[in-house]
Amino acid sequence: MKFSEYRLSDEIKRNLEEMGFKRPTDIQFKCIPSIQKGEDVLAIAQTGTGKTAAFAIPVIDKIQAIKSKTKSQAIRALVMVPTRELAVQINQVFNQIGKKTKVKTASIYGGVEQDQQIEKLLQGVDILVSTPGRMFDLVHQGFIKLDRIEVLILDEADRMLDLGFNKDIQDTIRLLPRNRQTLFFSATIDKNIKKLAYAIVRDAIRIQISPKDPVSKNIHHQVAFVEMDDKRFFLQRLIAENDTQKFLVFVRTKVRAERVKKALERLDISSDSLHGDKEQKDRENVLQKFKDGENLVLIATDVSARGIDIPNVDWVVNYDIPEVAENYVHRIGRTGRGVQKGEAISFCSKEEKELLEQIEAYTSYPINRAKVTKAEYQETLDIEKEKKNDWRSLIDEH
Repeated sequence: MKFSEYRLSDEIKRNLEEMGFKRPTDIQFKCIPSIQKGEDVLAIAQTGTGKTAAFAIPVIDKIQAIKSKTKSQAIRALVMVPTRELAVQINQVFNQIGKKTKVKTASIYGGVEQDQQIEKLLQGVDILVSTPGRMFDLVHQGFIKLDRIEVLILDEADRMLDLGFNKDIQDTIRLLPRNRQTLFFSATIDKNIKKLAYAIVRDAIRIQISPKDPVSKNIHHQVAFVEMDDKRFFLQRLIAENDTQKFLVFVRTKVRAERVKKALERLDISSDSLHGDKEQKDRENVLQKFKDGENLVLIATDVSARGIDIPNVDWVVNYDIPEVAENYVHRIGRTGRGVQKGEAISFCSKEEKELLEQIEAYTSYPINRAKVTKAEYQETLDIEKEKKNDWRSLIDEH
Protein backbone atom coordinates (compact mmCIF):
# COMPACT_ATOMS: atom_id res chain seq x y z
CA MET A 1 0.00 0.00 0.00
CA LYS A 2 1.32 3.43 -0.95
CA PHE A 3 0.99 6.59 1.14
CA SER A 4 -1.04 8.06 -1.73
CA GLU A 5 -3.77 5.49 -0.92
CA TYR A 6 -3.98 6.40 2.79
CA ARG A 7 -6.77 8.47 4.26
CA LEU A 8 -4.59 11.54 4.77
CA SER A 9 -4.87 15.20 3.81
CA ASP A 10 -3.57 16.25 0.41
CA GLU A 11 -0.95 18.47 2.05
CA ILE A 12 0.50 15.58 4.05
CA LYS A 13 0.54 13.32 0.98
CA ARG A 14 2.42 15.96 -1.02
CA ASN A 15 4.92 16.46 1.80
CA LEU A 16 5.55 12.71 2.09
CA GLU A 17 6.11 12.52 -1.66
CA GLU A 18 8.61 15.41 -1.49
CA MET A 19 10.41 13.61 1.34
CA GLY A 20 10.69 10.47 -0.79
CA PHE A 21 8.23 8.50 1.36
CA LYS A 22 6.32 6.28 -1.08
CA ARG A 23 5.46 3.22 0.97
CA PRO A 24 5.31 2.82 4.75
CA THR A 25 7.89 0.84 6.69
CA ASP A 26 6.65 -2.12 8.74
CA ILE A 27 6.19 -0.06 11.91
CA GLN A 28 4.41 2.71 9.99
CA PHE A 29 2.15 0.22 8.20
CA LYS A 30 1.09 -1.32 11.51
CA CYS A 31 0.84 1.85 13.62
CA ILE A 32 -0.84 4.43 11.36
CA PRO A 33 -4.27 2.74 11.01
CA SER A 34 -4.54 2.10 14.77
CA ILE A 35 -3.54 5.67 15.61
CA GLN A 36 -6.04 7.00 13.07
CA LYS A 37 -8.76 4.95 14.80
CA GLY A 38 -7.91 6.68 18.10
CA GLU A 39 -6.53 3.56 19.75
CA ASP A 40 -3.75 3.61 22.34
CA VAL A 41 -0.59 2.03 20.92
CA LEU A 42 2.39 0.34 22.56
CA ALA A 43 5.01 0.04 19.81
CA ILE A 44 8.37 -1.72 20.11
CA ALA A 45 10.74 -1.45 17.16
CA GLN A 46 14.40 -1.32 16.22
CA THR A 47 16.17 1.98 15.77
CA GLY A 48 16.11 3.22 12.18
CA THR A 49 12.73 1.68 11.34
CA GLY A 50 10.81 4.95 10.89
CA LYS A 51 9.17 5.23 14.31
CA THR A 52 8.95 9.03 14.30
CA ALA A 53 6.97 9.17 11.06
CA ALA A 54 4.80 6.29 12.35
CA PHE A 55 3.27 8.64 14.91
CA ALA A 56 3.93 12.02 13.27
CA ILE A 57 1.89 11.28 10.12
CA PRO A 58 -1.41 10.31 11.82
CA VAL A 59 -1.05 12.82 14.67
CA ILE A 60 -0.57 15.77 12.29
CA ASP A 61 -3.54 14.57 10.25
CA LYS A 62 -5.66 14.34 13.41
CA ILE A 63 -4.69 17.80 14.67
CA GLN A 64 -5.28 19.27 11.21
CA ALA A 65 -8.83 17.88 11.26
CA ILE A 66 -9.43 19.31 14.75
CA LYS A 67 -8.19 22.75 13.65
CA SER A 68 -10.59 22.76 10.73
CA LYS A 69 -13.50 22.51 13.18
CA THR A 70 -12.45 25.00 15.85
CA LYS A 71 -10.72 28.36 16.06
CA SER A 72 -9.60 27.93 19.66
CA GLN A 73 -5.83 27.75 20.06
CA ALA A 74 -4.37 25.10 22.37
CA ILE A 75 -1.64 22.50 22.61
CA ARG A 76 -3.36 19.36 21.32
CA ALA A 77 -0.46 16.88 21.23
CA LEU A 78 2.53 16.43 23.54
CA VAL A 79 5.63 14.45 22.53
CA MET A 80 7.91 13.71 25.49
CA VAL A 81 11.52 12.78 24.70
CA PRO A 82 14.66 12.15 26.79
CA THR A 83 17.21 14.44 25.10
CA ARG A 84 17.53 17.89 23.56
CA GLU A 85 18.90 16.49 20.31
CA LEU A 86 15.93 14.18 19.90
CA ALA A 87 13.50 17.04 20.59
CA VAL A 88 15.09 19.10 17.81
CA GLN A 89 15.08 16.18 15.39
CA ILE A 90 11.44 15.19 15.99
CA ASN A 91 10.38 18.82 15.68
CA GLN A 92 12.04 18.92 12.25
CA VAL A 93 10.21 15.78 11.12
CA PHE A 94 6.85 17.17 12.28
CA ASN A 95 7.49 20.44 10.47
CA GLN A 96 8.43 18.62 7.26
CA ILE A 97 5.38 16.37 7.29
CA GLY A 98 3.10 19.19 8.46
CA LYS A 99 4.25 21.85 5.97
CA LYS A 100 1.34 23.99 4.67
CA THR A 101 -1.16 22.25 6.97
CA LYS A 102 -1.32 25.19 9.45
CA VAL A 103 -0.44 22.71 12.21
CA LYS A 104 2.26 24.42 14.29
CA THR A 105 4.92 22.34 16.05
CA ALA A 106 7.56 23.64 18.47
CA SER A 107 10.29 22.01 20.55
CA ILE A 108 11.41 23.12 23.99
CA TYR A 109 14.35 21.84 26.03
CA GLY A 110 16.85 22.95 28.64
CA GLY A 111 20.39 24.18 28.16
CA VAL A 112 19.32 27.33 26.31
CA GLU A 113 17.60 30.59 27.26
CA GLN A 114 13.85 30.16 27.55
CA ASP A 115 12.80 33.52 26.07
CA GLN A 116 12.69 32.37 22.44
CA GLN A 117 10.82 29.23 23.42
CA ILE A 118 8.26 31.29 25.36
CA GLU A 119 7.81 33.55 22.34
CA LYS A 120 6.96 30.52 20.17
CA LEU A 121 4.46 29.30 22.76
CA LEU A 122 2.77 32.70 22.88
CA GLN A 123 2.40 32.67 19.10
CA GLY A 124 0.40 29.46 19.37
CA VAL A 125 1.48 25.83 19.24
CA ASP A 126 -0.56 22.76 18.31
CA ILE A 127 2.06 20.06 18.87
CA LEU A 128 4.72 20.40 21.55
CA VAL A 129 7.92 18.30 21.54
CA SER A 130 9.66 18.57 24.88
CA THR A 131 12.11 17.23 27.40
CA PRO A 132 10.53 16.97 30.87
CA GLY A 133 12.64 19.51 32.80
CA ARG A 134 12.03 22.58 30.64
CA MET A 135 8.40 21.64 30.13
CA PHE A 136 7.72 21.65 33.88
CA ASP A 137 9.55 24.96 34.27
CA LEU A 138 7.24 26.56 31.73
CA VAL A 139 4.13 24.82 33.09
CA HIS A 140 4.84 26.29 36.52
CA GLN A 141 5.41 29.72 34.97
CA GLY A 142 2.02 29.51 33.27
CA PHE A 143 3.26 29.45 29.68
CA ILE A 144 2.21 25.85 28.99
CA LYS A 145 -1.28 24.46 29.60
CA LEU A 146 -1.85 20.76 29.06
CA ASP A 147 -5.59 20.56 29.78
CA ARG A 148 -6.56 20.32 26.08
CA ILE A 149 -4.17 17.53 25.11
CA GLU A 150 -5.72 15.02 22.71
CA VAL A 151 -2.62 12.84 22.17
CA LEU A 152 0.33 12.01 24.44
CA ILE A 153 3.39 10.43 22.80
CA LEU A 154 6.29 8.98 24.79
CA ASP A 155 9.23 8.40 22.47
CA GLU A 156 12.38 6.43 23.41
CA ALA A 157 10.54 5.47 26.57
CA ASP A 158 13.21 2.97 27.61
CA ARG A 159 15.83 5.73 27.48
CA MET A 160 13.60 8.02 29.53
CA LEU A 161 13.48 5.40 32.27
CA ASP A 162 17.29 5.03 32.09
CA LEU A 163 17.64 8.76 32.68
CA GLY A 164 15.29 8.69 35.66
CA PHE A 165 12.28 10.44 34.11
CA ASN A 166 9.67 8.06 35.51
CA LYS A 167 8.42 10.53 38.14
CA ASP A 168 8.30 13.33 35.55
CA ILE A 169 6.19 11.14 33.27
CA GLN A 170 3.77 10.34 36.12
CA ASP A 171 3.57 14.02 37.11
CA THR A 172 2.84 14.98 33.50
CA ILE A 173 0.01 12.47 33.23
CA ARG A 174 -1.71 14.08 36.23
CA LEU A 175 -1.91 17.34 34.26
CA LEU A 176 -3.50 15.76 31.18
CA PRO A 177 -7.16 15.05 30.40
CA ARG A 178 -8.20 11.50 31.22
CA ASN A 179 -9.88 11.13 27.87
CA ARG A 180 -6.83 11.18 25.61
CA GLN A 181 -4.97 8.92 23.23
CA THR A 182 -1.59 7.61 24.39
CA LEU A 183 1.17 6.40 22.07
CA PHE A 184 4.13 4.64 23.64
CA PHE A 185 7.25 4.01 21.54
CA SER A 186 10.33 2.14 22.73
CA ALA A 187 13.24 0.21 21.25
CA THR A 188 13.09 -2.42 24.00
CA ILE A 189 10.50 -4.01 26.27
CA ASP A 190 11.29 -5.21 29.78
CA LYS A 191 9.43 -5.38 33.09
CA ASN A 192 10.03 -1.69 33.87
CA ILE A 193 8.83 -0.60 30.43
CA LYS A 194 5.78 -2.86 30.71
CA LYS A 195 4.92 -1.46 34.14
CA LEU A 196 5.14 2.13 32.89
CA ALA A 197 3.31 1.40 29.65
CA TYR A 198 0.36 -0.38 31.19
CA ALA A 199 0.02 2.33 33.81
CA ILE A 200 -0.66 4.97 31.17
CA VAL A 201 -2.26 3.21 28.20
CA ARG A 202 -5.75 1.74 28.05
CA ASP A 203 -6.48 -1.43 26.07
CA ALA A 204 -3.44 -0.63 23.95
CA ILE A 205 -2.73 -2.25 20.63
CA ARG A 206 0.71 -3.82 21.02
CA ILE A 207 2.87 -3.65 17.92
CA GLN A 208 6.29 -5.25 17.97
CA ILE A 209 8.76 -5.16 15.09
CA SER A 210 11.73 -7.03 16.52
CA PRO A 211 13.42 -9.73 14.46
CA LYS A 212 15.68 -12.28 16.18
CA ASP A 213 18.71 -10.25 15.13
CA PRO A 214 18.44 -6.80 16.80
CA VAL A 215 21.00 -5.40 14.34
CA SER A 216 19.69 -4.22 10.98
CA LYS A 217 20.57 -6.50 8.08
CA ASN A 218 21.88 -3.39 6.28
CA ILE A 219 24.82 -3.12 8.72
CA HIS A 220 28.02 -5.10 8.27
CA HIS A 221 29.56 -5.08 11.75
CA GLN A 222 32.76 -6.60 13.14
CA VAL A 223 35.16 -6.39 16.05
CA ALA A 224 38.94 -5.95 15.93
CA PHE A 225 41.12 -6.74 18.94
CA VAL A 226 43.22 -3.63 19.51
CA GLU A 227 45.09 -2.58 22.64
CA MET A 228 43.78 0.57 24.32
CA ASP A 229 46.85 2.69 23.53
CA ASP A 230 46.86 1.59 19.88
CA LYS A 231 43.27 2.45 19.02
CA ARG A 232 44.07 5.94 17.73
CA PHE A 233 46.39 4.53 15.07
CA PHE A 234 43.77 2.09 13.81
CA LEU A 235 41.19 4.88 13.75
CA GLN A 236 43.60 7.12 11.83
CA ARG A 237 44.24 4.42 9.24
CA LEU A 238 40.57 3.62 8.80
CA ILE A 239 39.69 7.30 8.27
CA ALA A 240 42.67 8.00 6.01
CA GLU A 241 41.82 5.13 3.69
CA ASN A 242 38.15 6.17 3.49
CA ASP A 243 38.70 9.92 3.54
CA THR A 244 35.54 10.84 1.60
CA GLN A 245 33.24 8.91 3.91
CA LYS A 246 31.40 9.98 7.05
CA PHE A 247 32.52 8.53 10.42
CA LEU A 248 30.64 8.52 13.72
CA VAL A 249 33.07 7.49 16.49
CA PHE A 250 31.70 6.49 19.90
CA VAL A 251 33.68 6.81 23.12
CA ARG A 252 32.77 6.14 26.73
CA THR A 253 33.18 9.56 28.37
CA LYS A 254 33.30 13.30 27.67
CA VAL A 255 36.99 13.37 28.58
CA ARG A 256 37.71 10.54 26.14
CA ALA A 257 35.88 12.40 23.37
CA GLU A 258 38.19 15.39 23.73
CA ARG A 259 41.30 13.21 24.03
CA VAL A 260 40.49 11.30 20.85
CA LYS A 261 39.76 14.58 19.05
CA LYS A 262 43.18 15.94 20.06
CA ALA A 263 44.88 12.67 19.10
CA LEU A 264 43.35 12.89 15.62
CA GLU A 265 44.44 16.53 15.34
CA ARG A 266 48.04 15.45 16.01
CA LEU A 267 47.61 12.97 13.15
CA ASP A 268 46.30 15.75 10.84
CA ILE A 269 42.69 14.55 10.88
CA SER A 270 39.98 17.14 11.48
CA SER A 271 37.05 16.14 13.71
CA ASP A 272 34.36 17.52 16.03
CA SER A 273 33.22 16.23 19.41
CA LEU A 274 29.70 15.94 20.82
CA HIS A 275 28.92 15.42 24.50
CA GLY A 276 26.98 16.78 27.45
CA ASP A 277 29.56 19.40 28.50
CA LYS A 278 29.03 21.39 25.31
CA GLU A 279 26.55 24.26 25.22
CA GLN A 280 23.34 23.43 23.38
CA LYS A 281 24.09 25.88 20.57
CA ASP A 282 27.53 24.30 20.07
CA ARG A 283 25.99 20.82 20.03
CA GLU A 284 23.47 21.86 17.39
CA ASN A 285 26.19 23.46 15.26
CA VAL A 286 28.40 20.37 15.49
CA LEU A 287 25.52 18.08 14.53
CA GLN A 288 24.51 20.31 11.62
CA LYS A 289 28.06 20.44 10.25
CA PHE A 290 28.23 16.66 10.41
CA LYS A 291 24.83 16.25 8.77
CA ASP A 292 25.79 18.69 6.00
CA GLY A 293 29.12 16.95 5.39
CA GLU A 294 31.21 19.99 6.35
CA ASN A 295 32.97 17.74 8.83
CA LEU A 296 33.27 14.02 8.16
CA VAL A 297 34.38 12.79 11.59
CA LEU A 298 32.26 13.16 14.73
CA ILE A 299 33.41 11.79 18.10
CA ALA A 300 30.49 11.33 20.46
CA THR A 301 29.38 9.88 23.76
CA ASP A 302 26.14 7.89 23.99
CA VAL A 303 24.14 11.14 24.08
CA SER A 304 24.07 10.69 20.27
CA ALA A 305 23.41 6.98 20.14
CA ARG A 306 19.70 7.04 20.82
CA GLY A 307 17.15 8.27 18.34
CA ILE A 308 19.31 10.76 16.46
CA ASP A 309 18.85 10.36 12.71
CA ILE A 310 22.04 11.52 10.99
CA PRO A 311 21.86 10.90 7.25
CA ASN A 312 24.51 9.06 5.25
CA VAL A 313 26.78 7.85 8.06
CA ASP A 314 29.11 5.43 6.25
CA TRP A 315 30.97 4.11 9.30
CA VAL A 316 30.26 3.73 12.99
CA VAL A 317 33.37 3.08 15.07
CA ASN A 318 33.08 1.88 18.65
CA TYR A 319 36.40 3.31 19.80
CA ASP A 320 35.34 2.16 23.27
CA ILE A 321 33.15 -0.90 23.73
CA PRO A 322 29.86 0.29 25.31
CA GLU A 323 29.35 -0.65 28.96
CA VAL A 324 25.65 -1.32 28.36
CA ALA A 325 25.18 -4.13 25.83
CA GLU A 326 21.97 -2.62 24.47
CA ASN A 327 23.83 0.55 23.50
CA TYR A 328 25.88 -1.45 21.00
CA VAL A 329 22.79 -1.91 18.85
CA HIS A 330 21.77 1.73 19.21
CA ARG A 331 25.26 2.98 18.36
CA ILE A 332 25.78 0.95 15.21
CA GLY A 333 22.18 1.68 14.25
CA ARG A 334 23.33 5.19 13.27
CA THR A 335 24.51 3.67 9.97
CA GLY A 336 22.63 1.43 7.54
CA ARG A 337 19.42 3.39 8.03
CA GLY A 338 16.42 2.94 5.76
CA VAL A 339 17.59 1.20 2.58
CA GLN A 340 21.23 2.29 2.89
CA LYS A 341 24.10 -0.05 3.71
CA GLY A 342 26.53 0.71 6.52
CA GLU A 343 29.79 -0.44 8.11
CA ALA A 344 30.54 -0.74 11.82
CA ILE A 345 33.77 -1.75 13.54
CA SER A 346 34.47 -2.07 17.26
CA PHE A 347 37.96 -1.81 18.76
CA CYS A 348 38.15 -4.19 21.70
CA SER A 349 41.06 -4.18 24.14
CA LYS A 350 41.92 -6.94 26.64
CA GLU A 351 40.16 -4.97 29.37
CA GLU A 352 36.95 -4.83 27.34
CA LYS A 353 36.53 -8.50 26.41
CA GLU A 354 34.00 -9.06 29.18
CA LEU A 355 31.89 -6.21 27.77
CA LEU A 356 32.10 -7.82 24.32
CA GLU A 357 30.82 -11.10 25.80
CA GLN A 358 27.85 -9.25 27.28
CA ILE A 359 27.05 -7.72 23.89
CA GLU A 360 27.21 -11.10 22.20
CA ALA A 361 24.91 -12.55 24.86
CA TYR A 362 22.47 -9.71 24.12
CA THR A 363 22.60 -10.16 20.33
CA SER A 364 22.54 -13.98 20.75
CA TYR A 365 25.42 -14.61 18.34
CA PRO A 366 29.17 -13.94 18.10
CA ILE A 367 30.18 -10.79 16.24
CA ASN A 368 32.47 -11.40 13.23
CA ARG A 369 36.17 -10.96 13.98
CA ALA A 370 38.26 -8.71 11.75
CA LYS A 371 41.38 -10.62 10.70
CA VAL A 372 44.51 -8.61 11.46
CA THR A 373 47.89 -10.36 11.34
CA LYS A 374 50.79 -9.35 13.61
CA ALA A 375 52.53 -7.80 10.61
CA GLU A 376 49.44 -5.80 9.64
CA TYR A 377 48.98 -4.70 13.25
CA GLN A 378 52.57 -3.45 13.44
CA GLU A 379 52.26 -1.68 10.12
CA THR A 380 49.24 0.23 11.42
CA LEU A 381 51.22 1.39 14.46
CA ASP A 382 54.03 2.69 12.27
CA ILE A 383 52.19 5.72 10.93
CA GLU A 384 55.30 7.08 9.20
CA LYS A 385 55.65 3.97 7.04
CA GLU A 386 54.00 4.03 3.62
CA LYS A 387 50.86 1.98 3.96
CA LYS A 388 50.73 -0.86 1.46
CA ASN A 389 47.56 -2.60 2.51
CA ASP A 390 44.06 -1.13 2.43
CA TRP A 391 42.44 -1.34 5.89
CA ARG A 392 39.25 -2.60 4.33
CA SER A 393 41.17 -5.64 3.07
CA LEU A 394 41.94 -6.49 6.68
CA ILE A 395 38.25 -6.92 7.38
CA ASP A 396 36.61 -10.21 6.58
CA GLU A 397 33.68 -9.32 4.34
CA HIS A 398 32.06 -12.69 4.77
